[in-house]
Amino acid sequence: MTDPTIRPTFHGFEQIPLREYAERAYLDYSMYVVLDRALPFVGDGLKPVQRRIIYAMSELGLNAGAKPKKSARTVGDVIGKYHPHGDSACYEALVLMAQPFSYRYPLIEGQGNFGSTDDPKSFAAMRYTESKLTPIAEVLLGELGQGTVDWVPNFDGTLEEPSWMPARLPHLLLNGTTGIAVGMATDVPPHNLNEVVSACVRLLDDPDATVADLCGHVRGPDYPTTAEIITGANELRTMYETGNGSVRARGTWIKEGTGNFVVTALPYQVSPSKVIEQIAAQMRAKKLPWLEDIRDESDHANPVRVVLIPRSNRVDAEQLMGHLFATTDLEKSYRVNLNIIGLDGKPQVKNLKMLLQEWLTFRSSTVTKRLKYRQEKLERRLHLLEGLLVAFLNLDEVIRIIRTEDEPKAALIARFGLSDDQAEYILETRLKQLARLEEMKIRGEQDELAKELERIVAILGSPSKLKKLVKDELLADAKKFGDERRSPLVQRGAAQAIDENELVPSEPVTVVLSEKGWIRQAKGHDVDAAGLSYRDGDGLLAAVKSRSTQQVAFLDSQGRSYSSAAHSLPSARGNGEPLTGRFSPASGASFQALASGDNDSRFVLASSHGYGFVTRFENLTGRNKAGKAMLNLTPNARVLQPAAMANPEADRIVAVTNVGHLLAIPAGDLPELDKGKGNKLIDIPKAKLATERVVAVAAVSPGQTLQVRSGQRTMSLSFKELEAYLGARATRGGLLPRGWQKVDGLAVE
Repeated sequence: MTDPTIRPTFHGFEQIPLREYAERAYLDYSMYVVLDRALPFVGDGLKPVQRRIIYAMSELGLNAGAKPKKSARTVGDVIGKYHPHGDSACYEALVLMAQPFSYRYPLIEGQGNFGSTDDPKSFAAMRYTESKLTPIAEVLLGELGQGTVDWVPNFDGTLEEPSWMPARLPHLLLNGTTGIAVGMATDVPPHNLNEVVSACVRLLDDPDATVADLCGHVRGPDYPTTAEIITGANELRTMYETGNGSVRARGTWIKEGTGNFVVTALPYQVSPSKVIEQIAAQMRAKKLPWLEDIRDESDHANPVRVVLIPRSNRVDAEQLMGHLFATTDLEKSYRVNLNIIGLDGKPQVKNLKMLLQEWLTFRSSTVTKRLKYRQEKLERRLHLLEGLLVAFLNLDEVIRIIRTEDEPKAALIARFGLSDDQAEYILETRLKQLARLEEMKIRGEQDELAKELERIVAILGSPSKLKKLVKDELLADAKKFGDERRSPLVQRGAAQAIDENELVPSEPVTVVLSEKGWIRQAKGHDVDAAGLSYRDGDGLLAAVKSRSTQQVAFLDSQGRSYSSAAHSLPSARGNGEPLTGRFSPASGASFQALASGDNDSRFVLASSHGYGFVTRFENLTGRNKAGKAMLNLTPNARVLQPAAMANPEADRIVAVTNVGHLLAIPAGDLPELDKGKGNKLIDIPKAKLATERVVAVAAVSPGQTLQVRSGQRTMSLSFKELEAYLGARATRGGLLPRGWQKVDGLAVE
């Protein structure tokens, strides 16, 4: 039995389950990241590091009219007093607020290398640069010492820092922000100051205004660059109504008298070097045959000047630029997610009206605190002036009391009915100064302060007067700091990339397939495919005439079809490349035939066992690397080279076996199929299948000649001479003359 007198020993730690501890620790971390690092506060629109940088610079006296100091001095104060994090991250946040291409209304003015649009992170080290606040930073700091904010201890409890800045303008919308927290993110785009103030005034005058009404003032984001915002007004309104959406920006360009196209503005956070790299990559891949060259002529006078030099004056500028907009960062989409920390201290995705309403509530509260703080100051000063006037009117008596009494403060209070503060103030006033004071000056100051106090009391007692004061201050700041919109709103459709075939010049090419499945293409149709060099043990299997804009189809030993663009095939200057690198045929399969043409071209597909059908070339093409089933083969049958048909209605389809049996049939006798085994073209007795096979098929049009090859010899048969071999489909056909019983292939001229 346990002794009740024995008490458990406390070891200075708490034992809890690991699961509970991990959950609590992760939740604490998540809340810290959300509230104190990644998401901005609706009041001043700043993250903690930004707020601390601005405050530290104001404490260092680095206002707009001061001489700048080394950025390292500011960073040292920030991380040493308020923000115990890495100096490089802190300095990067400072630089960002000083970059005019990153911030719509920069809060810091930098001297030295603060990066460029080409490389925003190419800024110099903080020991080299200097910085100070810009005039618009006054909007955040101007009312800081007027009882408008809550002060909290810094990280070590030795100093105090403001919980937020008493912003006179909705800074969150002016400069925007981005951040990634735990399980949530924020993406607020920058806006134009005049438009935002106009919307605030509208909401003050008409609290029932809808988001659509406010969109008549805030027409859309306003980025630091002059690139066009091409998102439609309806999409922008939906974005502001839901707090989620996207904005699409497009660079601007002009056509110069020389015929060159000059890009003069790029979307936000897009560098000229990146765009040039993207365009150059397409040029190297021969996907931009219309462009001859590209140059970067950007300088201080022209921050963005990218010159595109077309090959000729006949190039369609709109079509080319549309393609570049679709395939490069010349056109870019930006995510919008108005997820911010509200006045209740909780993150929430807010629409435009909610955001502005909360900020106006914050601003009204700030103005009220400022007025009450001023009211207290005025009341105290008037109270002290009242005592000072008593002292002035009774100066001799006051002097006597001070000289003779042991406790002059108590004596003054008793003699003149003064308060403790009044008596203390009289005693702290120098006699020389007191003697100099005149009754008229005291009464003049009293009257002036009384009028100000009366005005403040009237404003605090009237919501309408408070609202008017907020509105007047907003309009005054807009007049002082407002500017014209930089990003023009131009409603355009999304850009379309030009079809790859349209980008490639149409040139004649000959596609050559080797026996071991290596492919290449040579320019022109007069290519001696057999005379090309081949790898050891390899040789010519087949060659077809094509054009660089056409597709080439390949058939493997299992009857599957694959395709690739002719212009994408390697040059015939080398040995080419294996087709197995482009496609994924089944194990053991080899490539046996190829064809090329337009989608509507007809081809005869046949096997060495005499079965075949007519099909459109489009059926042979596809994007599947594993190919698609096309020709069903009987056991041991081989795929023959497809025969192109010039006139499907008048052509004669010819099949010939290796022992000299040749049959010509009307093209209409063979069915047109998408895929399959087909019908029997020419009869080969089953007993002879082991030794006899079809070696080739051909389609002969009127006026053409059929060439029958046997070794080094060639027999020519005109279209009329083929009548001797005409017969019904699936018959044996006619036997070629004596000495032509060993046929290698057919050709049509």
